[in-house]
Amino acid sequence: MDNNYRHIKVHPIAGALGAEISGVDISLPLEDEVIAEIHQAFLHNLVIFFRNQKLSPKQLLNFASKFGAPMEYPQLKGLLENPLVTEVIKHEHEKVNFGGIWHSDTTYLEHPPMGSMLYAVEIPPYGGDTLFANQYMAYETLSDGLKKTLSELDAVNTSTKQEVSITREDRLRDAGMELNVLSATHPVVRTHPETGRKALYVNIAHTMNFDGWSEQESHSLLNYLFQHQISPEFSCRFSWEHGSLAFWDNRCVQHNPVNDYQGFRRVMHRVTLAGNKPW
Repeated sequence: MDNNYRHIKVHPIAGALGAEISGVDISLPLEDEVIAEIHQAFLHNLVIFFRNQKLSPKQLLNFASKFGAPMEYPQLKGLLENPLVTEVIKHEHEKVNFGGIWHSDTTYLEHPPMGSMLYAVEIPPYGGDTLFANQYMAYETLSDGLKKTLSELDAVNTSTKQEVSITREDRLRDAGMELNVLSATHPVVRTHPETGRKALYVNIAHTMNFDGWSEQESHSLLNYLFQHQISPEFSCRFSWEHGSLAFWDNRCVQHNPVNDYQGFRRVMHRVTLAGNKPW
C-alpha cells in the first residue's frame, strides 16, 4: 500500500501501472483535498480503480467533472437523461465487443480525451476483464536511436481502420447511426502536459501511417511498435465487479477489453474527459 496519502488508501495492483483506491465513497460530494489526492494517484498510477460504488449516471458525471470537462463521445449517442454519459453494452447474442482491441481512445480527434471513466452496471459471471498498458514505459525502453527517429515523426490516426470499426457495427446499427469518418495527425511521441514525461502515442486501432510515408512504408515499423507497446511487463489486468469504476489517463495508457464472455450481457457507463492537442 502507498502510504503517501492522508485521505484515501492506494493499493498498487501491478509493477507497471494501476492502483485500487479505497476509503472513499465517490457518490458523495468530496472535499478538495480528497479530489487532489485522487488526482495525484491518477497521475502516479496512470489508471485507478474503485470498487463497491453505487453511482447513478448523474453521480458518475458529477464525479468525473471534478477532473476535467466531460465531452460527447463522437461515435455513439449518450443516455437520453445524461447525454454526456455513454452506455457501452454487449448483448448476449453478440460475438464482437465494442472497442475490443488495444487502443488509446479516439486519437483520430484533433483534441483527443485526457481520460475516460468506465463504471460497471452489469457484468458477466466471469470474463470481461480489461487490460491496460503503460506508454511511458513503452517509450522509455526503446533504443536511443529509435527514440531519435520517432521524435521527428507524426502519425495519421483515423476512425475507419477495419480492426476497430468492426467492433462498433452492432452498436451503430442499433442506434440508427453511421460511423463518423474522422482523422487527425499527432506526434508519435507525445509529452504529457501535467507530468512532462514522454509517451509512445500510436495504437493499432487508429494509427494508419506516418505522416509523409505511405501505408506500405509505415507497416513494418508501426507493427513493431504495436507489439512492443503492449508487452506484458508494461501492463496490468483489472477484473470487474458490479459497482467497479476505472479511470485511466488516455495520454499515456492504452487499454483492451477482453472478449471472453460469450452468451452473457455486459453493461457499462462511460464518461470521456476533454483533452488538449498532443505535442
